[in-house]
Amino acid sequence: MGSVKDLEVLETPSGDRPGRGRFHFSDRYSVFDWGEMPDHIEGKGAALCLMGAYFFEKLEAMGMATHYLGVVGEDGVARRLEDLDRPADTMEVKLVRVIEPGTVGDAYDYSAYRGERGNFLIPLEVIYRNSLPEGSSVFKRLKEGSLRIEDLGLESPPVPGERLDRPILDVSTKLEATDRYLGWEEAGEISGLSPEELRELKEATLRINELITRTVEPLGLENQDGKVEFAFDEERRLMLVDVLGTPDECRFEYRGMPVSKEVARIFYRNTEWAREVEEAKKIDRLGWKGLVQQEPPPLPARMKELLSLLYKSCCDGITGKRFFGAPPLEEILAELSGLIKG
Repeated sequence: MGSVKDLEVLETPSGDRPGRGRFHFSDRYSVFDWGEMPDHIEGKGAALCLMGAYFFEKLEAMGMATHYLGVVGEDGVARRLEDLDRPADTMEVKLVRVIEPGTVGDAYDYSAYRGERGNFLIPLEVIYRNSLPEGSSVFKRLKEGSLRIEDLGLESPPVPGERLDRPILDVSTKLEATDRYLGWEEAGEISGLSPEELRELKEATLRINELITRTVEPLGLENQDGKVEFAFDEERRLMLVDVLGTPDECRFEYRGMPVSKEVARIFYRNTEWAREVEEAKKIDRLGWKGLVQQEPPPLPARMKELLSLLYKSCCDGITGKRFFGAPPLEEILAELSGLIKG
C-alpha cells in the first residue's frame, strides 16, 4: 500500500523471473512526503489510472518498453484504453523486485545492488525540468549551496518562472524516507548503472518529456516538470515503471495557475503543520515524521470538489475520451484561483 495507490500482487517476482500485479489507484493524495492526507479527492484515482495508461500506450507505440499490461475493467479483464467505455481505477503491470537499501548509522547502504543483473527497480527518480516555477526545489537548493548554477548548465542564477531554453535533468533517491537529490555520478554508483546505461536513461526521459509536452499543449497546459521511474527487466533492458504523465507526476500550469496537487501544496504551505514538517526534516532526515506533533488540517470543502473536477477534466482532455464529462479546465481554475488568493 502506498500513499496514493495500492499494489495487489498476483505473481511475485523472484530472481530473473518477473511477476504480475495490479495498481489500484485511490482517491488519496500526499504532500511533503507525509503519506495519506485527511481528505480524499473523488474520481482522482480513476483519472490518474487512465492518464497513465494513455501515456504508456503512446510510449510503447514509440518503441519504449514499459511494465504496463492494460487497464482492468469491471469484468476483471485487462484491456487497452480504446476498449474501455467508462472510468476504471485499476492497472495491470509487470512486477520487478524492489531491493531495499540498508542503513549504516544515519546513512543508506546500496551495496545490495552490486552484482545484480536485472529484474529490479532502479532506486532513482529522474526529474525533467522545462521551467523553474516559484516553489521549485531548485531555488531552495541553490540558496543552501547544495546545487550550483553550473550544475544546471546555466550561466546566471535563474529566477522564479523562468522558462529554460532546453530541459534540465535532475535525479533523486526513490527508496529513502525522504527523497534526496543526487549528482549523476552518485546516482550511477548507488544504483549500479554504467555510464552508457545512465545515458540511455537520460535520453528516454527526454523523449518522455517531449511526448507529454506535445500532448498537453493543445489543452493550454505548460509541462513545467515531471518525474519518471525505471527498472531493468530480466535481460537488463531499461523499462518504464510506476506511472507517468499525470498531474501527480508532473507539474502542469494553465495561464499561471497550477494544474496538479500543487494547488493543495499552496494551501498547506500556509499552515502551522507544514512549518512543523519542514523543521522536523532539518532535525532528523530519517525519523522526521515522529517529531511532528500536529496532524494536517482538511482542505476546504469547495477546494476539494474543484480538485476532483480538475483531475477529471485533465483526464478527458489528455485521453481524448469523455470518461467523466467534466467542465473545461478554464472554468475550474478560475474558481480555484479565487479560493487560493482569497
